Amino acid sequence: MLSIGVDIGGTKIAAGVVDEDGRILDRTTRRTPATDPELIEDAVVDAVRELQASHQVVGVGIGAAGFVGSDRRTVVFAANLAWRDCALADDVESQLDLPVVVENDANAAGWAEYRFGAARDSRNMLMLTVGTGLGGALVLEGGLVRGEGGFAGEVAHMTAVPDGQWCGCGRQGCLEQYTSGTALVRSARRRARTGHELYAPLLAAADGDPKKIDGPLITHLAEQGDAGARALLAHLGEWLGFGAASIAALLDPGTIVIGGGVSAAGDLLLDPARDAYDRHLTARAHRTLAPFVVASTGNEAGMIGAADLAR
Repeated sequence: MLSIGVDIGGTKIAAGVVDEDGRILDRTTRRTPATDPELIEDAVVDAVRELQASHQVVGVGIGAAGFVGSDRRTVVFAANLAWRDCALADDVESQLDLPVVVENDANAAGWAEYRFGAARDSRNMLMLTVGTGLGGALVLEGGLVRGEGGFAGEVAHMTAVPDGQWCGCGRQGCLEQYTSGTALVRSARRRARTGHELYAPLLAAADGDPKKIDGPLITHLAEQGDAGARALLAHLGEWLGFGAASIAALLDPGTIVIGGGVSAAGDLLLDPARDAYDRHLTARAHRTLAPFVVASTGNEAGMIGAADLAR
């Protein structure tokens, strides 16, 4: 059976026909009209119709950034897209002769890693997606954890530092403010402005302008052996390991999958995360450490996971 997965991002809508083994057989993209919910729905419908014309599919899964209700049909709230109590599944179904399910985009990506990717041999998985922000997904005993209202897995807004950095959610000290691509770049720019010699190569690579420092530049310099860039990734990794240990105290995952753009740094990020996880994990002497592994389905994870959940 084939199904269609749709991954709605802030700038791009990606849709693909996915088979039962998680392989993408066909795909298309549309621009995301982020400020207009109806135009987003129209773009999704248009993309699905294009793919449906060439493939017989049984359903559509939509991965959406935001808080998705437990009914898997409604986007209750999205910080970066114009959704407020939007009946997304109903609206799309009314224009298509196909059943539609909606899932949080991080949950969809996590499900892809559990079913077809780096955690396919584990029944208990935690996925942390370190991109612009921090995403999370939980699979326990083979089932995706959604919670009472559908909002489970929002690890970004666990309190890491009481009265710490202000977060876009309106609270202070959320883990995302210390474990994300945004946090990495903010720290790098701040340190570069101090004139400290450790970060002089980073500033020089940005033509002397701290505003030109971004995540890929930091990762590139770290891979070249630059001490300042490596220190920045190590600091981020320590926060990542600390957060994972706090989650593991409650949920005891068997595998921890790290995805998102910052995961491209590989062991430069994961080794400090593993060390911090080891130091902070409750009852460390009496349990097996969950391995930290890099996600293997890449940017297609949301599409693949959404399609499989629809099927």
